[in-house]
Amino acid sequence: MRQLLFLCRKCGKYKAAIVEDVVLRWYNGTRLCLKIVKMYRRLREGDNMNQKRIITVLAGSAMLAGLLTGCGAEPGIGKSEEPVNLTVWTYYNGEQLDAFNALVDSFNESVGKEKNIVVESSSQGSVNDLESNVMDAAEEKVGAADMPNIFSAYADTAYKLDQAGQVVDLSDYLTDEEKSEYIDAYLKEGDFSGDGSIKIFPVAKSTELLFLNKTDWDKFAEATGADESDLETVEDLVETSEKYYNWTDEQTEEPDDGKALFGRDAMANYMFVGARQLGGNLFEVKDGKMTLNFDKEIVRKLWDNYYVPYVKGYFAASGRFRSDDIKTGNILAYVGATSSATFFPTQVMTSDTESHDIELEVLTPPEFEGGKKVAVQQGAGMVVTKGSDEEIEASVEFLKYLTEPENNTSFSIGSGYLPVTQKANDMVEIRKGGTDLPKSMDKVLTKAVETVNNNELYTTPAFEGGQDARSVLEYSMSDLADADRKAVQERIDAGQTMEAATEEFLTGEYFDRWYEDTLTKLQTYEG
Repeated sequence: MRQLLFLCRKCGKYKAAIVEDVVLRWYNGTRLCLKIVKMYRRLREGDNMNQKRIITVLAGSAMLAGLLTGCGAEPGIGKSEEPVNLTVWTYYNGEQLDAFNALVDSFNESVGKEKNIVVESSSQGSVNDLESNVMDAAEEKVGAADMPNIFSAYADTAYKLDQAGQVVDLSDYLTDEEKSEYIDAYLKEGDFSGDGSIKIFPVAKSTELLFLNKTDWDKFAEATGADESDLETVEDLVETSEKYYNWTDEQTEEPDDGKALFGRDAMANYMFVGARQLGGNLFEVKDGKMTLNFDKEIVRKLWDNYYVPYVKGYFAASGRFRSDDIKTGNILAYVGATSSATFFPTQVMTSDTESHDIELEVLTPPEFEGGKKVAVQQGAGMVVTKGSDEEIEASVEFLKYLTEPENNTSFSIGSGYLPVTQKANDMVEIRKGGTDLPKSMDKVLTKAVETVNNNELYTTPAFEGGQDARSVLEYSMSDLADADRKAVQERIDAGQTMEAATEEFLTGEYFDRWYEDTLTKLQTYEG
């Protein structure tokens, strides 16, 4: 197997050729064989000991390659018969994946055909699977696929790769007029350096809403006088959940076997947004460094309105997602991402042989009484990785196409995500977009647009270790609550009353121990 480095007489760049088949990779905008890439890297990184040998190999290959003819023009937008091929990795599944793939096909058949760009997309599975595959590709691990041109990413993953120099700043590829078309908070999410950079291109966003099994809620409401307005504040939600537990408990002779009303999909969102509503800010981030503000009074209020009702059985989380708990009848309502609407069940399975149809109701998420108007901003954006000028330009063309109002609206209707432009983030525009809008999705997008337009949007700033710090908030309280609820249930099954079974877990001392333990864990991520 022989490696040759030659000068392309048409494009004017040195390229590597190999006699037998070999995987070729892009490096600094030029397609090189892997061995030449490694030599070039070592030369750049100051391998003084082997510098002379490396230069000899590269120069010798180049001289030998002088006998070769030109390789053809560098592929580019409208510059060659060969198209610019782009790979896009996402974590979309189900209806979301179908909606995205439909846009990819539409692009390839229209703008792509016109500008000689071909996009191929693939779902990597879950968000965690996607991140793992991207990091493996970035680190060139054995067996890893080549780095995609574009991939879906949350801020923490994008920040890691940006620190490794693998992310393209797209700010120079958009005019000021084009930038003004996007919701400002969405663009700022990818401005890691605070200088107007765009390292994450917003394509589709989501916020959180309260999803309700209206069919079974109505039975409870009719019997007790409960109203949907009782779910508007966090405090009222807890009180109503207790009422529902007691009402279901009364349906059986067995004491203390009531059912939970409510669950949450993302505990970290509750912690971050709840703290903001209460006047705090758990993580202050500047220049990629985090300062912790784990205010004990605020955190105690968060504890009292999640851990306490959970341990008492008023809240629950048993399935992988809360939409799973709706399907099994374990809860009637949950707060989750707008994009989870596509997974809301149409039936409740009460047993292996019994089920009944349910209707979805969508409400704005409960807020702390008297608190600030703050809602979560979430949903991965798209990151463009280093490549040739033509690949980057083609990537931007594709991303702009995705966010044209008509296309962005189409994806929103099919996925439950929100449009990212000022114009498209409006129900009048969404309804007249020409895409069939199911009644349930109309409800979801109406409340989502209302939530975005009427609240300060909050997303966790990226910093080193940010993903791990977020995981502490995601699981610290919820895992303890789940374990303690199981202990309470065992005590109740053994004959204890609810009051006796929960007494140990509801003391100030118990909260203090959890608080200090969680504080210590979070302090390890401070800058």
